[in-house]
Amino acid sequence: MKINWGTGIVIAFALFMTFILYFVFEVQSNSKYDNDLVVEEYYKHDSHFQDEMARVQNAQDLQQKPSIAYHKDGVEIVFPAVFENDKVKGNILLYRPSNKKFDFNTQIALTNSALLIPKNKLVKGRWDVNMEWQYGGKKYLSKEVIYVN
Repeated sequence: MKINWGTGIVIAFALFMTFILYFVFEVQSNSKYDNDLVVEEYYKHDSHFQDEMARVQNAQDLQQKPSIAYHKDGVEIVFPAVFENDKVKGNILLYRPSNKKFDFNTQIALTNSALLIPKNKLVKGRWDVNMEWQYGGKKYLSKEVIYVN
């Protein structure tokens, strides 16, 4: 039996499609490949983007900004002394891009203008820190990326 060009192309195309479909089904059915969305309710989150940008701009316009840094004891968030501790309200989301099981929120409760998130709550690797807070009726959003060793 002789295979001509048309038959060869059809066979090659069918083999290629089978190869691709095998990997699609493998990734969808195997639990070791995590394919969750980065943010739940993506479109709802996207509709509030302009408000988020205004809060980020408010934080950037501050003369003295809060600092977010990793130290040997954990993540330390320090507000400048110009802020009154009891008037700062908000929460901090520590977001783990590689695994959403480790994500957690904590309320801002300042003691002498600093907040410490202990190291034992953090897994080694990259963390995105989103700090949503308000002071004097104005809303702010600060974002940092930290690496825990």
